Amino acid sequence: MPTAPLDQVPFENPFVEELRGELSGNKGSRQVPGYCYSRVAPSPVPDPKILAWSEELGGFLGLARPEERSAAVAMLAGNLLTSGMKPFAARYGGHQFGNWAGQLGDGRAISLGQVPAVDGSRWEIQLKGAGPTPYSRRADGRAVLRSSVREFLCSEAMHYLGVPTTRALSLVTTGADVVRDMFYNGNAAPEPGAIVARVAPTFIRFGNFQIMAAHNELDNLRALANYVLRHHYPELGEPSPAVYVHWFEEVARRTAVMVAHWMSVGFVHGVMNTDNMSILGLTIDYGPYGWLEPYDPDWTPNTTDFGSRRYAFGQQPHVAMWNLMALAQALSPLVEDARALRPGLDVYAETLAATQHELFLRKLGLTSLDRAGDQSLIEDLPAALAEPEIDMTIFFRQLAHLAPELLAATGNEEALFSKLLEKAAYSIAPNEDQTLRAWLHRYTERLRQEPASAEAIREAMLQANPKFVLRNYLAQNAIEAAEAGDLAPLETLFNVLKTPFDEHPEHEELAGKRPDWARDKPGCATLSCSS
Repeated sequence: MPTAPLDQVPFENPFVEELRGELSGNKGSRQVPGYCYSRVAPSPVPDPKILAWSEELGGFLGLARPEERSAAVAMLAGNLLTSGMKPFAARYGGHQFGNWAGQLGDGRAISLGQVPAVDGSRWEIQLKGAGPTPYSRRADGRAVLRSSVREFLCSEAMHYLGVPTTRALSLVTTGADVVRDMFYNGNAAPEPGAIVARVAPTFIRFGNFQIMAAHNELDNLRALANYVLRHHYPELGEPSPAVYVHWFEEVARRTAVMVAHWMSVGFVHGVMNTDNMSILGLTIDYGPYGWLEPYDPDWTPNTTDFGSRRYAFGQQPHVAMWNLMALAQALSPLVEDARALRPGLDVYAETLAATQHELFLRKLGLTSLDRAGDQSLIEDLPAALAEPEIDMTIFFRQLAHLAPELLAATGNEEALFSKLLEKAAYSIAPNEDQTLRAWLHRYTERLRQEPASAEAIREAMLQANPKFVLRNYLAQNAIEAAEAGDLAPLETLFNVLKTPFDEHPEHEELAGKRPDWARDKPGCATLSCSS
């Protein structure tokens, strides 16, 4: 397909044109009651340079990779606007760590508008780190290279894993430092600034509706709901109380599918506030995220959450339900009886269970021969993995490679299990692997019931179990190299993450366990919301 520079692409602005907004352009931090957004332009930066570009996403959007020092790079840095753009920052609220936080909004993100993709769909381009908006509170609206590399890489890595997600188009440095206190401990320091161009059909969140309901702005609430229905759920029909109910059920279904995918790959979002929940069921706002390395359902990478572990890996399905309940409360003025929204929560629970079951069957190379037995096998696996220090990603990948040998084994299963555990475990104290070994015996017996050939089972499992995920220590290595001016680690990691199910034997170092030096290193084991 032909591509064009970003500065030559026509932008569309339905969110601005169809909803009520504040038009002053004032970037000063303040409350903005009565509006869905504020019109505000990005703040220019001194020396923008492009560090990374998603060729595949760019091609899908009909966009050519920008030339150095081009108008397109200036646009991606917020230094240039075209006549068709109507940039804005959205107003929303949310519950943060379970507490109502009031007005939040796009404090460091500014949307440029929508562009058409090659398939006719429309995608919003948003600059994260583009400067202050009315919703920045006491912050500067900027982002550092550290967090921007993480957001760029993870947005695309999740897409290639098959997880519902927002995308990232580009990563641009600004030429200006940003002062950040990484762990909020009084050690603020300058860091290089950067801007990520994020892409999604929309960035509307649960919190957009919550702020309207909290302030009794029912006209804005209804207008926003109708906008989302028209543009993103047109198959549900014209807005009405009954359609609002069906829409909530679909949001719940999509949210369940997203969370089930998180759980299947060992992803921990880290900050599942209601303002970080997409109305489209997409993973949004990549901040203090991480992947399970030693399997631990109580693990969270977010230092802010160490006290309660509200957003730990094993809590994510429950938190998503809680967030959906908050959304239902916000949408209740639109329906005749708030109880009509209750079945949507059942849809969430049922979809989550069914999707997780299906995803883990694929990971284990099983088909639906024994629903009850398979369910028990799947439900017992987390406890078996948690007792020893098992790397979840490596465990499933090695299990795929081992499947043919397990099928052919005649009495040497224990030796095969030892081989698997040697590759997947960080350390195993005496007798800590007994539960997992017992589980592996059950699994082997079940696997032998499958009608497919050993090689077919192995290949199917390899396509369901990635070899490569964006481990925090890998991201940190790429960040440190980029800060020193070396983009090769970033480029290599990005390219490998595009095909995470392939072997890439030349990049075995990117598939290894977390090294000892990364166990407690900031950015590898612990992160904060600081950006």
